[in-house]
Amino acid sequence: MSADSSATQTGRPAVPFASLLSQVRNATGLDPARCYQCGKCSAGCPMAAEMDVKTHEIIRLLQLDLRDRLLAAESIWMCLTCETCTTRCPNGFDPAVVIDALREITLRERPDRVPRNIGAFHSAFLRQIRTHGRVFEFGLVASYKLRSGALLADVGAMPAMLARGKLALVPRRIEGIGEVRRIFDECAKREEPR
Repeated sequence: MSADSSATQTGRPAVPFASLLSQVRNATGLDPARCYQCGKCSAGCPMAAEMDVKTHEIIRLLQLDLRDRLLAAESIWMCLTCETCTTRCPNGFDPAVVIDALREITLRERPDRVPRNIGAFHSAFLRQIRTHGRVFEFGLVASYKLRSGALLADVGAMPAMLARGKLALVPRRIEGIGEVRRIFDECAKREEPR
């Protein structure tokens, strides 16, 4: 019987990959069992009102190894990585690192589950950093608009932003651009399947 059609003795369907819980443990070195669901992370999260699954609930779903529910949650993409959750945790757990690991796993295994606008911004932002070593705002906005399909959204704000010097028309590169590109290349090598 294939892994897709068989079920484990617990009645849960078998998954074709390693458990999400073990993947996150390996990626972060953290044990999600340390979270006892006090909710302090969610109470302090500046994005909690926007999240479909709160921070402590994300960790609970991970403890239960509910891969599909977690990788489909938009909340992992709403996280600002401000680390308020980590600072507030009475057990010294690091939910921000766990959420970052969940993003990486989703990008690698289920890129179709990344919300379009978030994926578009992520790609546009990283392209700017790789190309210039810093964000070139005009290029970032243009790239994001093309990738997301929101070409005319906010176009009325552009003249005022240009007038105030908020959008430079010409990018500036940092001195160590070669080092930045080397880091990107090294990360790309690590992501290649073996």
